Amino acid sequence: MPVAAKASQEFVKIREIRDGIVILKDGGLRAILMASSINFALKSEDNQQAIIGQFQNFLNSLDFSVQIVIESRRFDIRPYIATLEDKLQKQKSELLKIQTREYIGFVKKFTENTNIMNKTFYVVVPYSPAIVDMSSKQGIGGKLGLGKEKSARAKEASFDEHKSQLEQRISVVEQGLVRTGVRVAQLGTEEIVELFYHLFNPGETEKAIPIT
Repeated sequence: MPVAAKASQEFVKIREIRDGIVILKDGGLRAILMASSINFALKSEDNQQAIIGQFQNFLNSLDFSVQIVIESRRFDIRPYIATLEDKLQKQKSELLKIQTREYIGFVKKFTENTNIMNKTFYVVVPYSPAIVDMSSKQGIGGKLGLGKEKSARAKEASFDEHKSQLEQRISVVEQGLVRTGVRVAQLGTEEIVELFYHLFNPGETEKAIPIT
């Protein structure tokens, strides 16, 4: 008997994305921060030691775990080539046309022989609230469905409370990274959706994201 293929969503632990927060199926919350990079090699030895020291202090100050994710993608040179070709068509000087055409050829040949990677850095901040099973404590009202509205309000209040706890952790991570010279920005709901869409559809990064 053939086994029905499972939808890819069944393998993803995300239940929903709300207010810029990833809510997992087990109730855990995750915030995603985009972090800038530092050209460490160009720093002086004293600056390098200072950055290392600040980063060490940042890690030691955490009483919770964080996940650092590096996304590497081959740099899409096509938009840049299209811009150059558009300028080539508008160029009136024959000399500049020749130079632009040669430059376009150089860029194409260089990118064909060299993998130019675009790296993006993310820091995932977690918060996993304690899960209390209330199924055996609903009483008669819960069994009759009278407590559904109250339960919905309780879940909303619980989400706000857990979100506040997560935001405190986000603040700790932001302050610690800023001291090392790293700029950070929390992703919003649409940005997180776009990020996961591209992660699960790596061959469609240049296509528009479907709106559901």
